[in-house]
Amino acid sequence: MWRDQLTGSKGTQMAKLTTAGINRIETSEKRQEIADSLLPGLYLVVQPSGVKSWSVRYRANGVQRRMVLGRYPILGLSDARKKASQVQRGVMEGEDPGGQRKELRQLRERDTVKALLAVYERRHLSSLKSGRTVARELDRHIGARWGDRDIASITRRDVLDLLDEIVDSGRGTTANRLRGYLQTFFGFLLERDVIGASPMVGVKRPAKEVSRDRVLSDDEVRWFWRACEDVGFPWGPMGKVLLLTGQRLGEVAGMTDAEIDGDLWKLPAERVKNGRAHEVPLSKMAQLELGSMDRVASAAGLLFTTNGTSPVQGFHKGRKVIADGMERLAEAEIPHWTFHDLRRTAATGMARLGIAVRTTEAVLNHVSGTGGGIVGVYQRYDHGEEKRDALEAWGRFVNEIVNGRADKVVRLKVSS
Repeated sequence: MWRDQLTGSKGTQMAKLTTAGINRIETSEKRQEIADSLLPGLYLVVQPSGVKSWSVRYRANGVQRRMVLGRYPILGLSDARKKASQVQRGVMEGEDPGGQRKELRQLRERDTVKALLAVYERRHLSSLKSGRTVARELDRHIGARWGDRDIASITRRDVLDLLDEIVDSGRGTTANRLRGYLQTFFGFLLERDVIGASPMVGVKRPAKEVSRDRVLSDDEVRWFWRACEDVGFPWGPMGKVLLLTGQRLGEVAGMTDAEIDGDLWKLPAERVKNGRAHEVPLSKMAQLELGSMDRVASAAGLLFTTNGTSPVQGFHKGRKVIADGMERLAEAEIPHWTFHDLRRTAATGMARLGIAVRTTEAVLNHVSGTGGGIVGVYQRYDHGEEKRDALEAWGRFVNEIVNGRADKVVRLKVSS
């Protein structure tokens, strides 16, 4: 390949480089380094992909350095020699340009959004009960969008554009929650003198929240169930379990094998919103869904996962896939619903069956209402058998709805 080619140390090629010769270089399966015989320390690096670049090697303060100068042909041979000569002259005068560049890059990376989110999670969120939820939402919305940007470059306009996009997608409540998370995050950075001013100043709640009372009708439950069957794993089975158990979205999404003990789902306190360990009897319908679904192998024992290492994410998209399937089955537009509405639907369904309010609250792990105050503090009876009967009755009722046999509601006999 090279007429005047020699072999340098450790097999490195050495040649009198010319532009014509560089253009004739053929790639190989291995990375090639060709030292310039006219300027010691200058190397042409040729990658297996065909990309060519320049680097210069030198020793400063007893440390061997390699500094990338630029890519060929954007940086030509003549300019590469000039640039390498400047580096070497600086080294003779006591400079370490490669080390300085590395330090500057580390300083820049230290203040990226991605790096600061990691600090925030470690220093603040890790001590909060809701920390994992907040970290997930921040990473999903701003880590993915602004991760490599310097935190000082994030402006109020950036925040407003992000929140507006979320509101326009029909997720006003999500936008409001994210605004709160961002306000606390930038406040944390302000306290640590990472930023001089917060871009959240003057940013108001982007959406007006209305208390929801959405409950799926029997027809909607039927379409929901059939759409879940069409969608398949993970959203289909997870949607069914949400409806059958009445538990919170994050709790179902994070379900693991270790939490399942026979026909009992044991939720540890750290996985529950109110911090109280909770046991959920699994109805025959729920057991059937969990036992028959196709799963992704998971060393962590996660039931609803697509990568085996973390619970399923992208709830907004998952809900939309099911909702679109419902409208195809109904051949009509269906009013907007959320995964949380399935919890309300389960509670309402148990009320239709004549199940006592206190039992329903125990199923949902509520500490307000009839379970609040002195009763909630001193009454530790968890209504285990009542919860089992209630969820079994609700599972049978869902099965009747799905199969079109729920015209007549049979109320359970309950004690006052």
